[in-house]
Amino acid sequence: MLGNLLLELQPFFDVLRLFRYVTVRTALAILTSMIFCFILGPWFIRKIREIQWGQPIREEGPERHKSKEGTPTMGGVLILFSVLLSSLLWANLKKPYIWIALGGTLAYGLLGFLDDWAKVRLKRSLGIRGRTKLILQSLIVAGIGTGLYALKLQGQFTFEVWFPFFKNLHPDFGFFYFIFLWFVLTGASNAVNLTDGLDGLAIGSVMFASAALTGMAYVTGHRIFADYLDIPYLSQAADLTVFCGALLGASIGFLWFNAHPAEIFMGDVGSLALGGALGLITVLLKQELVLPIVGGLFVLEAVSVIIQVTSYRLRGKRVFRITPIHHHFEQIGWPESKIVVRFWIIAFIFALISLTTLKLR
Repeated sequence: MLGNLLLELQPFFDVLRLFRYVTVRTALAILTSMIFCFILGPWFIRKIREIQWGQPIREEGPERHKSKEGTPTMGGVLILFSVLLSSLLWANLKKPYIWIALGGTLAYGLLGFLDDWAKVRLKRSLGIRGRTKLILQSLIVAGIGTGLYALKLQGQFTFEVWFPFFKNLHPDFGFFYFIFLWFVLTGASNAVNLTDGLDGLAIGSVMFASAALTGMAYVTGHRIFADYLDIPYLSQAADLTVFCGALLGASIGFLWFNAHPAEIFMGDVGSLALGGALGLITVLLKQELVLPIVGGLFVLEAVSVIIQVTSYRLRGKRVFRITPIHHHFEQIGWPESKIVVRFWIIAFIFALISLTTLKLR
């Protein structure tokens, strides 16, 4: 919005031509969302404390977490506000991809807000029932799928799925793409939600994933780079680069307050929205199958829960002391800060590997 306005003034101020470049607008989106978090963070935390929206801690969790009871939650509202405002300022709002990305992210954020509100109101660690949450997530996917189908009819989207590491393997899933979409978006939102259990763990991991996706969005929206790397060229991906940049900046800004010892938690309003955003970006970039790589840490966290539940139901035995797996390492004596930093390293490695899929085909 602001970028478009400044371009209108280019005939009078030639320097404003810089705002034509997506790299400039992405850099500004990163800085804008980060600064919004820095400036609004202290005020937001103070307000959350005043209305006593503190985080309930689950009884079966590690004992050391009891001291975190009552820490302000719903910090995801701050993240979403920063991403939304920054994207509206610097993205080209005439492109439908940016609206799908923003709309889907906000929808997941609203679901997370309802879940957090239930926790705060009932003073318990469990919010909306799992089945109800899954139904609401499915409705969000249905809305996103409808928007994507409308774009497909206009020739602006395809139901083809590109396989990483294979140059010519991109089958059209047809109707089954909607089922595939459900798994991608629901899996991504829930995986980030499961990872959000230690101070700074989830937001730091999202930071690395969004940085990698920023790079992917840029080359996908650049015809020369896309042709060279033999990936689908999408002109609208240029403004997804701005959205990814806003996500990156907000992650950095929120980490300032969420680092150990956390002054505020993101809550489900943050984790569900961020997971949904990562999944949506890969869908719009036609990199759906790269998502398990770029978000590899989130996959490990989710798989640890699946293994634990399956093993207990089939064998009556647990594989880990407690899941998600970051809590297992707490139980065997690792300090929280060491777990977080080591998991960040893993997330960084996965982000790097995801970028290699652009070339290794």
